[in-house]
Amino acid sequence: MAKSGWTPAQAPRMAGRTVVVTGANSGIGLETARHLAGMGAHVVMACRNVDAATSARADVLDTVPGALVDIVQLDLGDLASVRKAADEIGNSYPAVDVLINNAGVMAGRRELTADGFEMDFGTSFLGHFALTGLLLDSLFAAKAARVVTVGSNAHRAGEVDLDDLGMDETFSTSRAYARAKFAQLVFAVELQRRLGASGHTTPISVAAHPGATHSGVMRDSGRMLLWLFTTPSLHWLRRTFIMEGPEGALPSLRAATDPGVIGGQYYGPSGPMQFTGPPTLVVPSPRVFDAELGNRLWDKAEELTGVTYAFAR
Repeated sequence: MAKSGWTPAQAPRMAGRTVVVTGANSGIGLETARHLAGMGAHVVMACRNVDAATSARADVLDTVPGALVDIVQLDLGDLASVRKAADEIGNSYPAVDVLINNAGVMAGRRELTADGFEMDFGTSFLGHFALTGLLLDSLFAAKAARVVTVGSNAHRAGEVDLDDLGMDETFSTSRAYARAKFAQLVFAVELQRRLGASGHTTPISVAAHPGATHSGVMRDSGRMLLWLFTTPSLHWLRRTFIMEGPEGALPSLRAATDPGVIGGQYYGPSGPMQFTGPPTLVVPSPRVFDAELGNRLWDKAEELTGVTYAFAR
């Protein structure tokens, strides 16, 4: 990682602020939670596997003694679980200052969520769409809230065919993952557009991506990466072009904490091809700004999840 650029030392203290991080039991989510705990935030780890989350919480407390870290069970692939988790969060905390929609999957084969949606799309996009909408009142209750959508540069290859959301005949691992990440960024932009149109200055919607970070999704993405990780003679290549979790979490962390961030921005690594380096403002695919697509995708998400956003002031 480069020696200059934004670091967590530049972030403000987060004492008194509640931050919800989905998928916080491992990888980038865990390191994001650890950074925030060290800044004094009250961190809520929203995770599918409670046992894994309990171990992750103990790990954070080992490195940040006295940190405020709670666990809420959340399966983004099950809308009943999303509603239950949102109710628990809403009833347990007076406000949510930051919601970091970090969790994601790369199913590897065509699978369906509990509600019958293609797994990547249903979990990474629809699950987070529902969670954000259900927590909107908690976000409005905070003085300067943020929704951070953690995407991927894989979104550049993504497309959303609203007539083929099941991918019954067109499924491939890469296509499904890219589609889910593209949908997430379209959502992040459309959320900011709707917040602004309704006169709200808070929360703001921003996005980030971790570049090439050693994470669960990267480990699941194919034999080539496994070869890179396990071949001793290529460790220099890994060190040069792939970050570890603590560094990969920094774009999300900057999007969540930097006072200079404004709604609609996108943060990622500053190095070549946005693989590694300190977090900086980057530019997503121009297709994510398509207002017609954003509106159609939003309407479909409301239809599929049954969650309607109430933006009235």
